[in-house]
Amino acid sequence: MRSLTRLGAVVVKEFRHLGRDRRTLAVVILLPVMELLLFAYALSFDVDQVATIVIDQDKTATSQRYVQRYDQSVFFDVVEHGSSMDDVDAAFLKGAARVAVIVPAGFERTVKSGERAEVAVLVDGSEPNSARVGQLYSVALNQLFSADLTSDWAARQGLDLSAATGLDPRVRTWYNPDRRSSDFLIPGLMVVILAIVTIQQTAVTLVRERTLGTQEQLEVSPLRQIELMVGKVVPWLLLAFADVVAIVAIGVFGMGVPLRGSIAALAVGATAFIFSCLGFGLAISAVAPSEDTANIGALMVAFLPSFLLSGFVFPLEQMPEVVQWISYVFPARYMTSLSRGVFLKGSGFAEVWPQLAALGVCSLALIAIATALYARKARQ
Repeated sequence: MRSLTRLGAVVVKEFRHLGRDRRTLAVVILLPVMELLLFAYALSFDVDQVATIVIDQDKTATSQRYVQRYDQSVFFDVVEHGSSMDDVDAAFLKGAARVAVIVPAGFERTVKSGERAEVAVLVDGSEPNSARVGQLYSVALNQLFSADLTSDWAARQGLDLSAATGLDPRVRTWYNPDRRSSDFLIPGLMVVILAIVTIQQTAVTLVRERTLGTQEQLEVSPLRQIELMVGKVVPWLLLAFADVVAIVAIGVFGMGVPLRGSIAALAVGATAFIFSCLGFGLAISAVAPSEDTANIGALMVAFLPSFLLSGFVFPLEQMPEVVQWISYVFPARYMTSLSRGVFLKGSGFAEVWPQLAALGVCSLALIAIATALYARKARQ
């Protein structure tokens, strides 16, 4: 009972401090929402309307028929019809086009003679994502046009290809059928934003106690180390959970991201993840000599691992094995997997219990490490 009383006193003290520091409180509440909106609209893997320059050196009915495929495509945006390779160089250098299609002279003659005609498709590789997708779409468009040419040739020869056998693949995309970037990004963005806000803010809390001269008062009080750590964590836990509710509400109701799985599993996972982040922040705060050092350390621990080593943007399976093993240390890896499973795949406790167990171990270990570091700092 006395332990709960002491714990409650620390929690009340932290809330009073936050109440006096309204700028910090505003940052904690408003910054996650602002970051979500900024990242959600700035980050996108959707590629469409790729600026394209077309050069038709043949200028025949067949070449015009081919060029119209690009004009009518929803993926390619033909911004210019050039006349020479100099136009391609100029468009690529200015960034006015990402794809160039060159139909050589003699295109129609080659097609009508039954030979295989060639078309040059140049892709600006300075933006790899657009280049890769542009190349794939161009190959698909050329395959469709080639099939049309084959059908026309067969008709001229009096052949009926309708009875010919072939492969008709039916491709379906599960979990994100429209392949929207926001559906993929926002569940991961929640993890990145929570890590940044919670670690950054708690990283300076113990340093601030030393700066204000109140650390000595806490050390001579009846408080136990674990009570002090948990007491400092609880207010930030509640504020961070309010951020989770705000982010989920904006994502689901404002941006149309589906939430198909168990809300309870998401809530338990978010709580464990927040505890882990707060443990990281307290550990940094316990060893940092100044607030500036604490802020830099928090940025390194919060942003880089949650952005690069969580699977948020880059698939972990494609990274070197050493990097994959390092990612197991950071709780963002588990929370990103859990969040996307709940949002997109309809996962519940039965599917995400390994991530929940890992987050629970991380939170307990990090709070214990922070407590031990603070105790050692206090003895020095």
